[in-house]
Amino acid sequence: MHCAQYTAGSCRSCQWLEKDYSQQLADKQHHLENLLAGQPVAQWLTPVFGRESAFRNKAKMVVSGSVERPLFGMLHRDGTAVDLSDCPLYPASFAAVFAVLKVFIARAGLTPYNVARKRGELKFLLLTESTVSGELMLRFVLRSETKVEQLRKTLPWLQQQLPLLRVISVNIQPVHMAILEGEQEIPLTEQQALEERFNQVPLYIRPQSFFQTNPDVAAALYATARDWVRELNIGSMWDLFCGVGGFGLHCATAETRLTGIEISAEAIACARQSAEKLGLKQVSFAALDSTRFATGETEVPELVLVNPPRRGIGAALCGYLSQMAPPFILYSSCNAETMAKDIAALADYRIERVQLFDMFPHTSHYEVITLLVRREPTA
Repeated sequence: MHCAQYTAGSCRSCQWLEKDYSQQLADKQHHLENLLAGQPVAQWLTPVFGRESAFRNKAKMVVSGSVERPLFGMLHRDGTAVDLSDCPLYPASFAAVFAVLKVFIARAGLTPYNVARKRGELKFLLLTESTVSGELMLRFVLRSETKVEQLRKTLPWLQQQLPLLRVISVNIQPVHMAILEGEQEIPLTEQQALEERFNQVPLYIRPQSFFQTNPDVAAALYATARDWVRELNIGSMWDLFCGVGGFGLHCATAETRLTGIEISAEAIACARQSAEKLGLKQVSFAALDSTRFATGETEVPELVLVNPPRRGIGAALCGYLSQMAPPFILYSSCNAETMAKDIAALADYRIERVQLFDMFPHTSHYEVITLLVRREPTA
C-alpha cells in the first residue's frame, strides 16, 4: 500500500507499512504462537486476512487549522497538524465527504479547537459508513453546547450535499485532555442507528456503541465463531462484553437460550434491535458489568463467549469461570497478551483451536479467537 504521508514522514501510524504483507502475517502468527507456547494447542488454523487498503469503515479525525481552512487528521506532540483526508486506509468515498465537511465547517462557523490555546469548539469528527447501504453516520465532538444550535441550523445544506448522511449527532467533550468523546450525546437527526449486515445478520451502529472498523474481516470472525459453536450443538450460552451482539446473534439459533451482557446501554439497544429483527425469542440483552453479572449467577450455561476490551477478562472472572465450569469457553480477543494470561489462569481448560484474524494491517495488532474445552476430571 502506498501512502504519501508515510513516505513524507508525516504519519507513521502504520508502523509496519514497509514490511511485506505476507511477512506481517507471519510475524503476527509467530507472536501468537510464542504467547501460547506453554499450552498445547490441538489445532492451529490458517490466519484470516482481507484487503491491505481501504478496509476501514470509520474515520476518527482530529480537527485543527482554522474555520476557513480546517484540517482533518492528527496532531503530533509538538502541535504540528497532519491532514489525513486522503488516507488510503479509508474507502475512496470518504475523500469527497471530507471535502464537503470542510466547506460546512466554514458555513457553520465551527472554530477548530486549538490545543495549545485551549480555545475553539470543534475537536473531532467521527465518520462511519455502512458497507451494506453506503449510508453514513457523522458525529461532531464539541467542547461545549455553545455552537449546537448554530450547527443545527446549517444542517439542511449539509444533508443536501450528502444525501447518504442518515445519522448525525453532537458529542460534548469539555475536558482538555486527549479523550475522544464525552458522555453527553445530542441527536441531530431522528434516525440514530446505522444498519450494517454481516453474513445476513442485521447489526446496528449507534453513536456511542463500539463496532469493528474492518467489516470484511469482522464478518469472517463472526462466521467462524458461528461455525465453531454450531459444531458443539449447545442449547444455552452467555455472550459477555457482547457489544452490539455480533457474536451471540451469529451463534444463536431459534432454540438457543442466549444472554448477552454489555456495560454500554447504546450497544445493548442495538443488540435488542437486531434480535427483534431476527425473530429470536429466547434471547435477552442487558446493560450490566459482565464480571458482576457472571459472578452473581448460579445457572451454568453450556458455553460462555467472552470478547473483552484490551485488558482481558481479569482474575475475578477467570476464577469464577473456573468454579462455574461451563463445558466450553469461546474467547475472542484484540490483545493476545492478556488473553494468554487469562487462559493460563483457566487451568481446567485445554485449547481446542486457535485462529488469528488480521483486523489491523500494517500494525502489530490483530484479533484472535480461541475455543477452550473443559478437561475431563481425572479419577
